[in-house]
This record gives sequence, structure tokens and C-alpha cells, in this order.
Amino acid sequence: MTMWMVRAEVGGRLFQAFVERSLVAVGGAEFGDLSTLTTREQVLARVKAHRPEWKPQTQIVSAGVLFRMLRQIEEGDRVVTYDPQRRVYRIGIIAGPYRHDMNFDGEHPAVRPVRWESQEIPRDTLSTSTKNSLGSTLAVFRVPDDAAADVLRALRNEPEAAANVAETEEVEEQFLLHDIEERSVEFIKDRIVRLDWNEMQELVAGLLRAMGYKTRVSPNGPDRGKDIVASPDGFGFEDPRIVVEVKHRPGTQMGAPQIRGFLGGRHPGDKGLYVSTGGFSKDAQYEAERANIPITLMDLDELVKAILDNYDAMDTETQRLVPLKRIFWPVA
Repeated sequence: MTMWMVRAEVGGRLFQAFVERSLVAVGGAEFGDLSTLTTREQVLARVKAHRPEWKPQTQIVSAGVLFRMLRQIEEGDRVVTYDPQRRVYRIGIIAGPYRHDMNFDGEHPAVRPVRWESQEIPRDTLSTSTKNSLGSTLAVFRVPDDAAADVLRALRNEPEAAANVAETEEVEEQFLLHDIEERSVEFIKDRIVRLDWNEMQELVAGLLRAMGYKTRVSPNGPDRGKDIVASPDGFGFEDPRIVVEVKHRPGTQMGAPQIRGFLGGRHPGDKGLYVSTGGFSKDAQYEAERANIPITLMDLDELVKAILDNYDAMDTETQRLVPLKRIFWPVA
């Protein structure tokens, strides 16, 4: 049986109202009654017509939530909602079709009737993987089958499988942390890729300043093979004098010719840093290894790692290019 999560607003504000009124609901009062709409495209068109100022992605997400409430959720499907204040879930069965009901809550008129179970499910009775699955920030989403089965197990007051639960929980938490870290890195890379060339150059210069160097950034136009010069004194007189080339061409690897061109204008005491968001070919890496001056090739993954390692030391202007929020995780 299909199970859906419908969020009870921020902080579980509507949790008790959901239960007392035997329903679940989402917002969208400005979009009116959706009963006559039959396709996702029609819902999206309605959203765009009433919220043209929203970003396209926001319009798509909002239309997706409304369409799930309107057509995808079927009578007889299971539904679960959550009260974060008391850390309990409530599970029920969808008892009827969509209706537009301004009498429930003026801001949440997209309603589906529900027959709620009388028993609440404490969050701590669920596995870590299920907690993670139910933790999506989407207002309405389908619960994965394994998580749905775990919710029903908890509803029946059945214990978890006799395997070492503590050990399983620890493995799941480690996997979850690793998954979050990987996804965070990918999102940061997405943000960096969207920077323009000037912003990318300023980001690399800001990283070097965070590492203790003073920088001079080349002005727009022909730069004779260098974009940034970093050194302890800022003029390039004190060692190390790091000459930096920044190539912001996602999806395009730099090859040996680009590395040779960069090395061609270097002096014996220079250190080279070549940053490419598109990565490097094997020939480029070989060219760097046999260079007559020390040169480091930095791809997008290595750039992200360096940014994370030095983020707290970055100035405000640099952090603004890639704004990040620290997330705390409990120690095992």
C-alpha cells in the first residue's frame, strides 16, 4: 500500500488540526479550486499565472505538491504526518478525493480527508534510515516502501528485527552522515559552477587570502598566462611567489597545451597553481609532473575541499560568493 508524508507546516503547527478535523492539507489559496485540473502541466500553468515572480524551480516544486494532493494520492493510500514538538507521527488512510476547503485554514485549502489511527508513533521507535526518509523538507512526498513498512511495524508495536539493533543503527547513522556529506559537496559544486569567470577568480583569490597570502588579481583582458599572484608581501618579492591561472569552463578538461602555455612565462622561483573547474586530462597531469617549477593542478573537487578547510578564515566578500551554513552532527 502506498504511503505519503504530508507535513503539518513549520513546527507541526497544523498537526493537531489535521487530527481533529480528520484531514491533511497544503497551501495555495491564491491558486483557487484545482478540482477541474487533470494534469501536472495544467497545475503548473495555474501556479505560473498567479505567481509569475517566483523562480521557475519554485513554481515547479509548488505545482508538484499541489498535483500530488489533487491527483496522485489515491483514496485508500496511507498517509503520515509529524509533530516535531512531541516527536510523534500519526498515520491514517486517505478517505476521499481532493477538495478546496477555505473553512479549514485560510492558507491551506487543498484538503484530503483522512481516517486517522488512534495510536501515535514515537520517533525513537523507528530506524535511522526511516527517520532519514521521513525527514525530507518537501511538503508532500511518497514514503519509500522500506520506510513505510517500518512505520507500520512501529504502529503494530512490533520490535525491530532481532539483529544487533544498536550496531545496525550505528552503521545506518554512519552511512547517513556520509550520504549527507557527499550530497553537500555536490550542492557546493553546483553553486561554484554557476559563478561567472570574474566571481570564480575572486573566489580563488579569497581562498589564498584565507590561507595567509596577499593577492593581486589581474584586470579584465589579456593576462599573459596569469590571473592571480599570491605572496606573503602581496608584491611577489617574498617567497613563495604563487602564480595562479583560473579556467572556469565546466565540462571542458584542460590539456597539455594549456599547461605548457601557463609554464612558458614562469620564472625559476615561481610556484604554479592551475585551477580548472572542468578538470584535467592525463596528458595535462603528466605535463605538470615533468614541469621545471612546482605546479599544482586543482580541479573542482580539490577546490571545494580547500574552501571547506579554510572557509572560516575567508573574508565576508568571498564567503558571499559561496554562502554556506554549518551543520552539527552528534558524536558517536
